[in-house]
Amino acid sequence: MTASKVDVPETIHLIGIPLPFKTTNENGQSNVDIGNHWQAFEKGQYFTKIPNIQTQEVYAVYHEYEGDHMAPFSYFIGCRVSPGTEVPEGLGLHALSIPPGAYHQLIAKGQMPHCIGQAWQEVWQSGVERAFQMDYEVYGEKSQNWNNAEVDIFIS
Repeated sequence: MTASKVDVPETIHLIGIPLPFKTTNENGQSNVDIGNHWQAFEKGQYFTKIPNIQTQEVYAVYHEYEGDHMAPFSYFIGCRVSPGTEVPEGLGLHALSIPPGAYHQLIAKGQMPHCIGQAWQEVWQSGVERAFQMDYEVYGEKSQNWNNAEVDIFIS
């Protein structure tokens, strides 16, 4: 795993949908839960319901860890919005903010969604020092080709 240290200088404000329960990497449960959550995000066309989107990127955030990578955690999918953007009512949308700070950045490359799982396996086996605060993936233009995708991963 090749990760570089980066400083994220400002808060990233998101609006999107949280997974309604915590998931875990035990027995591959998070793969199922996260896959279903992405389907719900796409099917619900949430990208079109989020106001004041700043970029065409979609963020996936791992947070509220109860321990290490095998303990339960929360998951959120959303888009970056302008600071102060109000969450629309009645659509099931929520706000989440990623704090500024130092992160390890790596790029998952390959066929989707396999390359994401493979990248996380490498992170878990690498021994890289982790804060287990807030980790996130950024799905931009390079992630659109499912046979040769690139997704930025930021690890706290």
